[in-house]
Amino acid sequence: MTSLPAAGDSTADESGAGRTAGYRPLPGVADEMVDPSGKVRPVWRSFVSAIEAMPDHELHERFARADRYLRDAGVFYRAYGATGMSDRAWPFSHIPVLIDEKEWQGIAAGLVQRADLLEAITADIYGENRLVQEGFLPPALVAGNAEFLRPLVGVPPASGHFLHFCSFEIGRGPDGNWWVLADRTQAPSGAGFALENRVAASRAFAELYGETRVHRLASFFGAFREALMEQRRSSEDRVAVLTPGPATETYFEHAFIARYLGIMLLEGEDLAIVDGRVMVRTVAGLKPVSVLWRRLDAAYADPLELDQDSRIGTPGMVQAVRNGSVSFVNALGSGILETRALLAFVPGICRRLLGEDLALPTIATWWCGQAAERTHVAANIDRMVIGPAFSRLPFFDDNGQSVRGSTLLDGAHHSMTEWLASDGARLVGQEAVTLSTTPAMVEGRLTPRPMSLRVYAARTRDGWQIMPGGFARIGNGSDAAAIAMQSGGGAADVWIVSANPVAPATLLPTDTDVPRNVPGSLPSRAADNLYWLGRYIERSEGALRILRAWHARFAESADPDQPLLAYVTRYLSTLDIAMDRGVPESLVGNVDSAVYSASNIRDRFSPDGWLALNDLAKTTRRFRETVRPGDDATHAMTILLRKLAGFAGLVHENMYRFTGWRFLATGRYLERGLHMTRLLGHMTGDDAPDGAFDMALEIGDNVMTHRRRYNVSTTRLTVTDLLALDPLNPRSILFQLNEIRAEVEQLPGARVNGQMSPLLREATRLQSSLSVMTADMMDSNVYRDLERDLERLSDMLARTYLG
Repeated sequence: MTSLPAAGDSTADESGAGRTAGYRPLPGVADEMVDPSGKVRPVWRSFVSAIEAMPDHELHERFARADRYLRDAGVFYRAYGATGMSDRAWPFSHIPVLIDEKEWQGIAAGLVQRADLLEAITADIYGENRLVQEGFLPPALVAGNAEFLRPLVGVPPASGHFLHFCSFEIGRGPDGNWWVLADRTQAPSGAGFALENRVAASRAFAELYGETRVHRLASFFGAFREALMEQRRSSEDRVAVLTPGPATETYFEHAFIARYLGIMLLEGEDLAIVDGRVMVRTVAGLKPVSVLWRRLDAAYADPLELDQDSRIGTPGMVQAVRNGSVSFVNALGSGILETRALLAFVPGICRRLLGEDLALPTIATWWCGQAAERTHVAANIDRMVIGPAFSRLPFFDDNGQSVRGSTLLDGAHHSMTEWLASDGARLVGQEAVTLSTTPAMVEGRLTPRPMSLRVYAARTRDGWQIMPGGFARIGNGSDAAAIAMQSGGGAADVWIVSANPVAPATLLPTDTDVPRNVPGSLPSRAADNLYWLGRYIERSEGALRILRAWHARFAESADPDQPLLAYVTRYLSTLDIAMDRGVPESLVGNVDSAVYSASNIRDRFSPDGWLALNDLAKTTRRFRETVRPGDDATHAMTILLRKLAGFAGLVHENMYRFTGWRFLATGRYLERGLHMTRLLGHMTGDDAPDGAFDMALEIGDNVMTHRRRYNVSTTRLTVTDLLALDPLNPRSILFQLNEIRAEVEQLPGARVNGQMSPLLREATRLQSSLSVMTADMMDSNVYRDLERDLERLSDMLARTYLG
């Protein structure tokens, strides 16, 4: 195979023209952009002409625009390695893949046929089992498969269908024809990333996108959302995405899809099975859920009947499926279709079940559990890729990937024949397919890179609908003889280009169709995270204000043992804040805890707020390593306070005042009340040194207000009156109690038959008891009792709504 031309061979001038100079397909490899003679295909011509005419700086600006969008939207992919979990930027390849609409229609028809076939296979495996009886499917591939869930045998799905949302890996071979490389039916991922790819690509090439007549994606998701809603047992039932949680690698997509479609994002712990029905724990009590778009492996869904080690499932879920009270997308057990060895039998099964040949051929596969197939694989090992027969049994290399047969030496396994004979039931041989290439921008020029497509099929009221695009997986090297994209590759948008104008598509309702979700749909876990997000943010702000005041005085004296600083240091130690460095570790911990709480509710959190919060966390960690005590730390605390205020402002101005807002706000008010209660209990004590009252005013951001309101010097009474008892001061304790009571009164169940709930009664008692106090009545005992009462109020709220 000849090598690609070097980047230096390009004839491009400073204007950027000539980016395709030297571009040619690899020998024996099909190319999406140019035909075998090297001419640009018609579907690509206008796009290529446009980018040829762009100067370098303009193209770089366009790419930067797309990257900025993905960064600002918080698009990431979570990767796991030797050092643990890390979030990586989505590897966007800026040049889209263009496919003519007529060619795509053939691909779509083939995938619809395949989706119907997979449905029929699943129905047979969990039903009459004729494929095994008649010899079309070896019993070992079913009975010995970890994805075959025996408790689901004979259980018909509530919706009448096992499959609702599938994805397919397809690639173009050297002959120019498309092949199916893999089926994804367990919990297909990437649809949300396909949407984000589309937005990023349209930002980079806005005018080209409009002029090229590209089919839109919104109608595909709109049709599927309608299908999900139609599966509900009643209009009061909920539809949700069921996620393993924030630690999963595609959690961003789970949150994005839930937010995009306007449905709930739930984890297993959010659900309970009551009288055979799936219920979600909300702040308004248990509410029915009848449709779950499953994004976790089926075996984890029910630790009672499936995987007993699962910590992310819901006990009793299988029984709910038997009762027909919940519909899964896709049905539990459908992951068996991803078995790699099954590909060897799909052509014959298609003829048996559908009475026709596959419209899109499957990559040639041989299951080595049969003698003839073992012999064939051994004889043609140099042209094979050897992989696990059951797709979820990793072996071979450290990543559980398949390996080229040409790299396996007989000496490594004594002999190839013996190895295949002993382990054949666990192995498949697949033809090493040479994938087609597509242009990617490499060092300023278009360069061929291998690619495969991930395409999605959704079951709608009108049958299977194929997403007009999907996304392309782009290799990062010139080696095209591979089945899966190499690690480190990218993902590109796929444009299906029409010869006719394309109608716009949107998920927004029409003027006559303004649906609203049923009320009381805030899961208790989401409320808990919102509440603690508010508390951690306010806790961080309170610490920042104290630390700024401390470092400002330390910058003047450089003596941490002077009475006021030593006095405040002792107070900080009671809050587990150690003054060992300019930025204490506990402050970093509080900000990180806020980020963690927010990460658990990404579907309810704006991208702007998420970016602002992450920026605050990154800056805090950087200051932890670089900031010195004194003036440097004072300046750093001011920067952090501004960033925190920016985040709080975004949330306050943009967050819809639904029930979740009330928990976020209550968390902030309660934490601020605790902060001021503890601060005043210490700073106005009998042993408070000189300067303590002024420092309390500074921490409370009330220095100027005190000067305007009181024509006397700072005293214990004036500080107490302003920071504890002034109902108009947003920093006072009484103000927090007024707001807490107002928010609690709006929560579900605050009044029952006209009677206050215990939580509302306690909030009212605290507010009214403090409102009748005077400054001279406030002493250390009152502050201590108030702190205890606020903590008890938090516990009551947790027991009432967050359990």
